[in-house]
Amino acid sequence: MRISRSTRIVAGLFVAAALAFVYVPLVVVVINSFNASNVFSWPPREFTTKWWRAAWINVGAREAVVTSVQVATIATVLALILGTLLAFALSRHRFWGQRTLSLLVVLPIALPGIVTALALRTAFRSVVGVELSIWTVAIAHATFCIVVVYNNAAARLSRMGTSPEEASADLGAGMFTTFRLVTLPMMRGALLAGAILAFGLSFDEIVVTLFTSPPGVTTLPIWIFQNLFRPNQAPIVNVVAAVLVVVSIVPIWLSQRLSGETTTGGRI
Repeated sequence: MRISRSTRIVAGLFVAAALAFVYVPLVVVVINSFNASNVFSWPPREFTTKWWRAAWINVGAREAVVTSVQVATIATVLALILGTLLAFALSRHRFWGQRTLSLLVVLPIALPGIVTALALRTAFRSVVGVELSIWTVAIAHATFCIVVVYNNAAARLSRMGTSPEEASADLGAGMFTTFRLVTLPMMRGALLAGAILAFGLSFDEIVVTLFTSPPGVTTLPIWIFQNLFRPNQAPIVNVVAAVLVVVSIVPIWLSQRLSGETTTGGRI
């Protein structure tokens, strides 16, 4: 189907407008991190790097980063294990209730965050009877991080088929040997991409974290939220947000690259 030149121009303008709507505010945040003013003023009249030095020595921000990394790491490990097992169960086997289980797996990421947060807090405090801690935060994050790992693993298993595993079994390899030497290498890129996305999803979460964390446990998104309107803290928040914008590019690029290679049959 051939598209007329006018249609291509209109479509290009819509795409450019959509990209500008998303990325112009991010560029403003990065530029504003060098703004010499200690309030949100635009356009900047003078530039400085003092807020970057202040952010670097800010103890609260650094502790929040460490907490976020710890929570995201635990959540990602849990999501990798459970998401991969669920993908194998639902992709390689047929059983009663399979469609229902598949719906339940992806449901947490579709629910409003406030609903998930309230349900998990009630489960931890009233049903299970455990005190809120960094572990309750990580487990809560894992409930929706599982979805991205599951989706990546299930898609890869679907594209891969069962022929490589059947050929390995025909040659005398056991189940675990086949998984270690055949299945896992073919799924490695999809699992790594899922892990990167899960880590980013957990690192960025704020609503569920607020409901499932005890006093004193502050992740970076919560620290940004708490300090956004405090006197003389806005410039430091701008710096932290700018760093997050720049750093987030790397995992997203890696995830897309790994997903692309697994789709085109790359070695990863």
